Amino acid sequence: MKVLLFSTLLMVVMAACHQPSHQDVTNNNTDTAMIDGHPAWIMQGNIYEVNVRQYTAAGTFKAFEPNLDRLKDMGVQTLWFMPINPISKVDRKGSLGSYYAVSTYMDVNPEFGSMADWKHLVDVCHEKGFKVILDWVPNHTGADHYWLRKHPDFYVKDSTGKPAMAADWTDTRKLNYANMELRDTMIAQMKYWIDSTGIDGYRCDVASDVPDDFWKSCIATLRKEKNIFMLAEGDKPELNKDGFDATYTWYDFNIMKAIAKGKKPASAIDSALHRTDSLFPKNALRMYFTSNHDENSWNGADFSTMPGTIHAPFAVFTQTIVRSIPLIYGGQEEPILRAIRFFDKDTMVFKKYERAPFYTKLLHLRTENKALAANAAFMQIHTNADDKVFAYLRSMNDKKILVVLNWSNTSTTISLNHPQIIGNVTELFTNEKLSIAKGISLTLPAWGYKVYVY
Repeated sequence: MKVLLFSTLLMVVMAACHQPSHQDVTNNNTDTAMIDGHPAWIMQGNIYEVNVRQYTAAGTFKAFEPNLDRLKDMGVQTLWFMPINPISKVDRKGSLGSYYAVSTYMDVNPEFGSMADWKHLVDVCHEKGFKVILDWVPNHTGADHYWLRKHPDFYVKDSTGKPAMAADWTDTRKLNYANMELRDTMIAQMKYWIDSTGIDGYRCDVASDVPDDFWKSCIATLRKEKNIFMLAEGDKPELNKDGFDATYTWYDFNIMKAIAKGKKPASAIDSALHRTDSLFPKNALRMYFTSNHDENSWNGADFSTMPGTIHAPFAVFTQTIVRSIPLIYGGQEEPILRAIRFFDKDTMVFKKYERAPFYTKLLHLRTENKALAANAAFMQIHTNADDKVFAYLRSMNDKKILVVLNWSNTSTTISLNHPQIIGNVTELFTNEKLSIAKGISLTLPAWGYKVYVY
């Protein structure tokens, strides 16, 4: 079978196998160390999503590269590149098509550059200390992928016997995971990008629509190659159980949007945190966000869902809440205050970087202070205004951080009475020194926020 030969040729053992332990695994090489079953390097890390097409006027890997030093200074750790594969022309949407309608998994979209350009970019990212994850589209292909000719049995058929669309996406065709050869081929082609280009993991598109047993086999196999980070686009506990490190927090995000619009009180976030605690594995990581490419293009996030000053306290939450691997969508630091077109060229223009200092403070604090590690302890601190203010303490060993968020459109005065908040602190954004005593009174302006570092 060709796929087996192809898979054998691609296999190069580069790192330790995945160890699904909840205890720390120490190793002199931080790239192979594990914490709670995850790559140790992600626990105080973050993700920055790169839309190559729209990031620069040229829309290429080479044009993006000069931004790396700026992003490094801002504190970005992991770069998630939206799909870089060639895009199908049959049933294409818009002038350039959707990144998620690929015509082959084994090449680079010439719109962005060459395979050599991609490998060079990954090498430069690694030299500068970044991790790189690649967006992978396993649920479907574009409408002219060569498998449609050579392997028609790789596809689900519709009632007429033709390859079926995935959902209502007319530019795609749904893959058939009942076919074992497809499974082997998909894993082999995912291995290729790890072995040949050195990427550090994947963000898997529509992961919830791909069978759970495939993911269990796929992720275990890929982790024999490298200690990779796996992010699933999905919000179901089974994905974390399948081996994904992190899943999307769609449920939490919808509550955040409702709070931002004044439709729910701040205390509504309790149900989202309880959902994660009760349904997801104890070591599950979650990707929190205030925007991403889907939410920006189709729902106006964050410029519409959390406009103006409303954005900041929710962004602080995504960066500091328990289990979080926080996401920044490229352009939020400017900020780009419009929906980026999805199927046509629509260059983002960077001039002011107005939010960059804000994000820099948060990203560097997360990297430097173990109290913000994804697995650090979390304790909600109740106030006399829990309908407006959400407060909590993060801690690990001798490190503590108190976060106080006013999720309301009115100035609010609260009192904090928990004994564990007592101590001398420095506020992250203002550098204000404060001695916190039990019963301290704090006033936060509308949509105000405080991050106190002990």
